Formats: sequence, structure tokens, C-alpha cells
Amino acid sequence: MSEQTKSSGHLVVTIGAGPAGIYGVRKLAEAGHEVVIINRDIKPGGLVEYGIYFNKHKLKEGVRIQFRKILADPRVHYLGHIKIGAQADLTLDELREILNPSTVVVACGAQGTKALGIPGDTTEGVYHAKDLVYYFNGLPEFSRRDFKIGERVAIIGVGNVMVDVAHWLAHEKKIKEVIAVARRGPAQRAYTDVEIQAVAANIDTAALREEIERVRPKLEAVGEDVETSYKDLTKHVNTKAKEGESPTRMLFRFLSAPTEVVCDENGKLRALRVENTELVKRGESLSAKGTGEFYDIECDTVVFAIGDRVDEMLGLPCSGVEYVKNPNPDPDNPGDEAYQVFDPAAGKVCTGLFVIGWSRQASDGVVGRAKQDGERGMAVVNRHLEKIAPGSAENLTEKIAALREFLQSRGVRCVDYSDVRKLEAVEKQESQNRGVEFFKYFTDEEMLAAIDRATD
Repeated sequence: MSEQTKSSGHLVVTIGAGPAGIYGVRKLAEAGHEVVIINRDIKPGGLVEYGIYFNKHKLKEGVRIQFRKILADPRVHYLGHIKIGAQADLTLDELREILNPSTVVVACGAQGTKALGIPGDTTEGVYHAKDLVYYFNGLPEFSRRDFKIGERVAIIGVGNVMVDVAHWLAHEKKIKEVIAVARRGPAQRAYTDVEIQAVAANIDTAALREEIERVRPKLEAVGEDVETSYKDLTKHVNTKAKEGESPTRMLFRFLSAPTEVVCDENGKLRALRVENTELVKRGESLSAKGTGEFYDIECDTVVFAIGDRVDEMLGLPCSGVEYVKNPNPDPDNPGDEAYQVFDPAAGKVCTGLFVIGWSRQASDGVVGRAKQDGERGMAVVNRHLEKIAPGSAENLTEKIAALREFLQSRGVRCVDYSDVRKLEAVEKQESQNRGVEFFKYFTDEEMLAAIDRATD
């Protein structure tokens, strides 16, 4: 963006610095708005930093380079290490009162976890996939947690997150078996060809053939080509993972809906009980219907990889797993309503509040989709700002100073983008010293100490 771009006089606060938020912020800055980004983590990046599998260094760094250009824009003011919500560092109302922005855009992703609510799902050894992904990607809040992983892990879900967890279990933990459990059939799997290659060599093809034959009648009953499905499932089995060989067997259980986590007489997890299902047509798609027949999948760990839900403590109206959006079509700009926060109790739009990315639609795609949704959402915000009086960007330096002082009074140390660059420089030097491709600190304390060393 040219520094000669005329200022709009508007201040926009964006909560969250993942792909949707950062790519979206570029559109705001290009329109001449001042932007304050409030981020929970010290580092920006969100999904890129803590969601993409940790050894994909080139992919991550390629996106980071783009993020750095956006965050270096003089209109963009980054403040990290700040949690927003009830009983957090700062409430949404306090944030709005101190900075008094023209709008607030929520782009902090879907930080809650979905569960099936089945009996036994709070047993030790039952985890949510996102928690594990955060753990092995080094998100500070999760990096020190103790996840007790057994030798036979059942993962509920057949998307890319399941594959990432299976990847970690096979190549880092090197357990005996991973069992991917799906309510529907192989043709409805959600993972991509690119992702499955990380564990394709671990697929037990003989066991997969047995499983395909077990469900063959039900698949053929809805016109699915069983042999095509088998070929699709096994087409990458000769692809070697970058980490080399792994002893882990990768198994699948199709047409199996989890109903209970089963424990032994000592309360220790011993199996996942599932109900056999059959496929039934619902319009253009197929859904799973229980048959009333049950069986147990022997395992000692269960992982839910069935998607996410938004943070209900943030301060926005919620319904189901998402924040409530405007149900009334925008007559001037159809589609804009999907980004506008709606208060069902008051029956009206929450003025100046917008959602983008996974905060708008939980678990919808990855970086490319988040970028697209962030940019589309910020176009909605820009149209909104054209209709209201400017002035919120006045005295911004004083406003940011007041916010810092308020946080400091609560014992919260926030970081700015110059601090992030210092941290990146220290980590880069550390990686060179250790002779590794990439190095990063796993705790907030270590990161803050690194920033302080760089300052000294």
C-alpha cells in the first residue's frame, strides 16, 4: 500500500491474527483505515503457525513472508498476548470503550471444540483433535499438557485433521494402530489426496479390503462403485513419507457411528462402541442411518476430529457451534448479511460488529479459504464504513497507550510487531546455532524472555 493513501479517518479493530484476519486487514489498510489487531498469541499467524503440520516449514514460511508485509504497513498496529472475553484479559465491551473504533471484526477462528456427547467421552484418554494439533505444533497453552497416548488410537472423523493426528501418531509416537472411524462410507471421506500421502504407506491394504467387503452391500445399495473406492483409498500406498518408515498400521472403519466410550471394571478406556449404519439419500447427498446393531472397536485412546465451535465466552450471541449472523438478506448488497453479527434477543443487527473466517463459519477450509473469506468480509466492512461518519482514528496513539496502561494494570504484558520481529530474529539465530531447519519457543515465558534479550 502507498503511504500516500488518503486516511479515511476510521479505526477498525480486528480480533485475531490468523489468515482471515491478516489477509483481510490488508483490504482495510488499502482503503485508508487505521487497524488495530488484537491477538491472543504472541506470534501472529493463527492456523498457519499452530494448525498446519509442524514440519511443513517451506509452506509456513511462504505464508509468513506475506503476513510480514501486511503487518509492516504503517496503518496496521499489532498487539499480541491479549485474551479477549469474559474472565479474560479484556472484555469485548472494555476494548470497544477504550479504543472506540468504527467497527470491530472478529477473526479469531473457532476456538471451542465439538463433541458428540456420548457416554464416557470425558474418560481419561479421550481427546479433541485440535488440542493435540495445538500440542504438537507448540501452541503455548497446550505445549506443556500431558496427553497420555496408548498403542491403539481410534480417531473419529475422516478429514485432514484426522490425517494430521494420524501423521503425528505414526511418525512421532510410532504407535501400533490408528483406526479412522467414519459414520458414512469411503466416498464421503473429507481428507485430500495431498494430505493422506503422509500416512498412505501405513494403510493396511489387506485389512482395508476386508473392511470394504464388510460394507460392500450397503455401498452398492446406493449405487457406489466399491472397486473405485478401494483404488482411491490405496492409490498412494507406495508414497514414502518424508520422515521415513513407521511401524504403525492405519485402519478404517466405515458405516460406524460412535455411541459410547467403553471402560473396563477399573474405569480404564478399553473400546469405542459404534452402531452400524447404512447410507440413505437426503436430497443430493447421503447421510448415515443407524441399524440398531452395535460392535466394539478395541482401543485405549479416542480422538474426536469432527470439527470446531466458536468461543462462546468472547461476548457475541451464539447459536449451535457458531456466532449468530444476520438472517435477513441485505437488499443493497446480497450476501453481506452473512458477515454481520445479529442479536436474536433484540431482533436486530449488532451495529459495527462483523465476523470473518472460521469465526463466521467454523472449520471451513484452510488457509486459501480463510484468505478468501477474510477479504470478502472486509469488503463488507468497507461498504459499511462508507456510510458512517469518520473520526474514530483520531488520537490513535493516545488510545493505544491507554489500552496498554489498562492491560498493565491487570498484569498483562502485550507485545507489538517490533517485539515479534525481535522474537523471529532470535529464533532464526537459534535454528542456525543448532543446525536445524526451523526452531521456535513453545512457551510464552520463553518467547517474552527472548524478546527481552533482543531488546537488551
